[in-house]
Amino acid sequence: MSTALTGGAAGPDSFFLCDIFDAIPKNDLASMEHPLFSLGTRPDRRILNYQHNGAEITVVPSVKGLATIHDKDILIFCISQLMAAQNAGRQVSRTLHLKAHDLLVATNRETSGDAYRRLRESFERLAGTRITTNITTGGEEVTSGFGLIESWEIVRKARGGRMVNVAVTLSDWLFRAVLAKSVLTLSRDYFRLRKPLERRIYELTRKHCGRQRDWTISVETLLKKSGSASPRRVFRKMIRDMITAQPLPDYAMEELPGDLIRFRQKHRVVEPGSVEAPVLKQASLEKARDLMPGADVYALEAEWRAMWERTGRPRLRQADAAFLGWVKKHSAE
Repeated sequence: MSTALTGGAAGPDSFFLCDIFDAIPKNDLASMEHPLFSLGTRPDRRILNYQHNGAEITVVPSVKGLATIHDKDILIFCISQLMAAQNAGRQVSRTLHLKAHDLLVATNRETSGDAYRRLRESFERLAGTRITTNITTGGEEVTSGFGLIESWEIVRKARGGRMVNVAVTLSDWLFRAVLAKSVLTLSRDYFRLRKPLERRIYELTRKHCGRQRDWTISVETLLKKSGSASPRRVFRKMIRDMITAQPLPDYAMEELPGDLIRFRQKHRVVEPGSVEAPVLKQASLEKARDLMPGADVYALEAEWRAMWERTGRPRLRQADAAFLGWVKKHSAE
């Protein structure tokens, strides 16, 4: 088996064993921002074409149909395991060996025989869906074509034919995102969202509203970014139903004049005259990652914000410098 630096990628003949209990759910930034997955519940054999702010994506299904947002649970499970291992200083590989039962439990699924059959169908759609894109992962912009996973195989079956152990090889595109830590933490309640649109809207909100008080977007742009195939009128009705139900973990939704939707963090109380929480630049988070290799910079940011609130929410003239100074001190402890 090939060797590698601690915390880095293992050699081409290596594999990573998914054995981290209760790993924090993580999702890659690129697929949170761009619509790569079908929101349908029936086989979706459309060819998807998406262009936005210089990003160009074409998603081509197999005969099994496009990979769905529920199929994405497999990728989230794999990313979560790899990120937890990296943060612990372990070697990782884009080929993972996992227990099917662990995956089902971690993603809040049943463990019936039918659940294992559906899991196999998810692997087939993920491997068969082909993507051509120029979007950047791991700091590289490369126009390339690939499957969401490169391959998968059932390593061991139970006597009744049910899969027990599975090996899955992620695409190099997705593995680069993991190595570069281009990921965000998800609420564990994400897996309790059953409607595909709710999951997709949560992804977008987590990506855009994660470090700010609120995020406002037009219905037209939200429809485009969601990847929904519904007409705008129908999509607007679905969004209004979500506003009534408020299903999203951590975020509240409201409709504004001008066909706009605003998302804001729940349980956020801002007293009149108080200082708003500072918003850090992405470049500062990258510098923090260099200062503390292997650390979850978003967790560091959350810890720093908690410290800032405990000390009376002082007004900061240079929030980014204050944050990086805190990280330097934290790394030396």
